[in-house]
Amino acid sequence: MSVKDTKAEVNTITYDKDKIEANVGSIYEAIVIMGKRAEQINAEIRTELHNKLDEFAVHNSTLEEVFENREQIEISKHYEKLPKPTSIAIQEWLDGEVYFRKTEERN
Repeated sequence: MSVKDTKAEVNTITYDKDKIEANVGSIYEAIVIMGKRAEQINAEIRTELHNKLDEFAVHNSTLEEVFENREQIEISKHYEKLPKPTSIAIQEWLDGEVYFRKTEERN
């Protein structure tokens, strides 16, 4: 699923605890899984943003030069309007789109 196509909330909302813990039986385990997915989403967004900004970067400017690059500003504003990675991860979790597996317990 693309981050741009997500139907995740932009604003803070309250979620049903029972729906969140339904897949694993523990709210804490669900939060850990969603947290790890949010980190993955954040890394993807950050990489995509840096790649797009690098296309418009001016690498030969000096410290005294202040160059306002309109394209970079517009791209940054677009990414600021996207839902936060945590909201995306929660929505993916509730939609059953997150794959997870439990590793063997070691004693």
